[in-house]
Amino acid sequence: HVQLVESGGGSVQAGGSLKLTCAASRPLNRITCMGWFRQAPGKEREGVAAIYTGDSRTVYYADSVKGRFTISRGNDRNTLYLQMDRLNPDHTAMYYCAADRAHCGDRLWQRTELYTFWGHGTQVTVS
Repeated sequence: HVQLVESGGGSVQAGGSLKLTCAASRPLNRITCMGWFRQAPGKEREGVAAIYTGDSRTVYYADSVKGRFTISRGNDRNTLYLQMDRLNPDHTAMYYCAADRAHCGDRLWQRTELYTFWGHGTQVTVS
């Protein structure tokens, strides 16, 4: 079983930045897609960004975060990052890291049911 642990969340003023990190318990050699999701109180969990690990270059973003957030994968293949810039209160949520062994694409990446592994989340609060 792959264990995912998120870190880097916290409280920040509007306009500020945070960088989230997802650390895996072992190299994700068989993982093909990794993503960041978020869930605010009373709302459904939604996709924020995803990356295809086959090349670590093909990325996907929700329209609401394009130009603000950047997803990337660490060189050690054990980490996933989400650089968040120009944050505003709408970004306040619990952010989760997810990974899957097979699925990735512009029609699949933000479907939560297609991800096998999940972290427990890190809270981001923007005021």
